[in-house]
Amino acid sequence: MDPIKIIQKFYKTDSLAYSFLVPHSQSVAKKAIEIAIRVPHLSPDLKFIEEASMLHDIGIFLVSYQKIGCFGDEPYICHGYLGRELVEKEGYPKHALVCERHIGLGISMKDIKMQKLPLPCREMMPISIEEKIICLADKFFSKNKEFLTKEKSIDQIRKDHLGFGEDKIQRLDEWLSEFKI
Repeated sequence: MDPIKIIQKFYKTDSLAYSFLVPHSQSVAKKAIEIAIRVPHLSPDLKFIEEASMLHDIGIFLVSYQKIGCFGDEPYICHGYLGRELVEKEGYPKHALVCERHIGLGISMKDIKMQKLPLPCREMMPISIEEKIICLADKFFSKNKEFLTKEKSIDQIRKDHLGFGEDKIQRLDEWLSEFKI
């Protein structure tokens, strides 16, 4: 599997969206591999982590985030499940789950119902070690010029997620401990 070839099915290489997506995904992949190497006792699949990290945000072109060249109709939060649909159609169902489950620190069915989120009503929580590692690695970067390839601090990540509930901060702290960060 070549994640870049899959990305190029949906993005022109000279597009603004591609110029944000690929460097961001490369940063996340590098960080995810660094995290995975810290926990060899958990037997993370490094090849899968690298591939799925590159594809985790493939659905952004389907959402409205004009600042990075995405002119779709859906809210940004939808890029995960929309990416899942794309990657499933490409024949990679396990990679597709990473797309859906990397948003925030995971989105529960309870979150979707209580916050009336525009998402399918199902659990969107990272389950496998690889999903958790990629989700966590993604939090160190964002799709803005400052943090596209430069890592955020753990304090900044915590601050970014404070408004989403204490359970999210607890999950972040559990993962930081589990992955020895």
